[in-house]
Amino acid sequence: MSERKIKLQLNDMTKKYDNGDGVEHINLDVYEGEIVTFLGPSGCGKSTILRTIGGFLDVTSGDITIDDQSIVALPPEKRPTAMVFQSYNLWPHMTIYENLAFGLQLRKVPKDEIKTRITDMLKLVSMSGTEKKFPNQLSGGQQQRIAIARSLLLKPSLLLLDEPFSALDAKIRQQMREELKKIQSDLGITVIFVTHDQEEAMALSHRIVVMNKGKFEQVGTPTEIYDKPATKYVASFIGEMNFIQREDGKTIAVRPEDVNITWDENRDLEGEVRTIMVLGHYVQVTVQHKDNIIKCFVDRSVSDKLTIGQTVGMHIGKHNVFA
Repeated sequence: MSERKIKLQLNDMTKKYDNGDGVEHINLDVYEGEIVTFLGPSGCGKSTILRTIGGFLDVTSGDITIDDQSIVALPPEKRPTAMVFQSYNLWPHMTIYENLAFGLQLRKVPKDEIKTRITDMLKLVSMSGTEKKFPNQLSGGQQQRIAIARSLLLKPSLLLLDEPFSALDAKIRQQMREELKKIQSDLGITVIFVTHDQEEAMALSHRIVVMNKGKFEQVGTPTEIYDKPATKYVASFIGEMNFIQREDGKTIAVRPEDVNITWDENRDLEGEVRTIMVLGHYVQVTVQHKDNIIKCFVDRSVSDKLTIGQTVGMHIGKHNVFA
């Protein structure tokens, strides 16, 4: 990663609101062609960072550079960025073609070139043939594709996405993730994505920035964040996790898929089966061990041998220990 060109740098960036909320001492390098996702609960500061990059909020101190050029003094329209919001922000009285052409017309792009670029872009986002339609004739997912297409037409150095799929239903959201990942890969653009949805972050990102109360808890690849959480907060925020108290006061953090139910004498823990839930290709079993309820993901072949109230052993596989 370090051999690649740095596209965006946040250098000791601070943004404080009048009430004291905000983010401070934010440092991050984003490389060309990366999708970096800011992940965290509402109010953790992820959208604040995105809006300072886009120019919609002024920074209190520090610097933001794109391609080694400081952008903090530039208004949004002068920055090499394009932002897509949760609400699609398409003009309802304009056709799709007019919506897409508007920004290019402001930049004095010739008519023939506008037509060619819009045709190519609609093909890229699988929306060919919608030029004469109005936004209200499209579904939410289709409108969001048009919003992304409009941003990409301006050829931004950096595409900023603020929870763009959160208003869509689960199935459409999944399709849009796949679509965005393909577009990003085809164009090689750099994307900053903001979400509170851990599954979305895991599916889309090259790297994830897990945030908590205005601070970075961990920056890493989805695999690093999932397998080696740096803090108990990250462990609890990403994916399913069992926390088991040890007698020495430390806590074992282990994923349900890394707890194996066993009938061997050689076992790490013992407990009583509480629930058995078939969830398609795997089964979720919960086991009461002292004051802990331990969740296990097991194969159907294992669950078929289990009954509620049965005493079973457990092997703890890959895990982390926190003080």
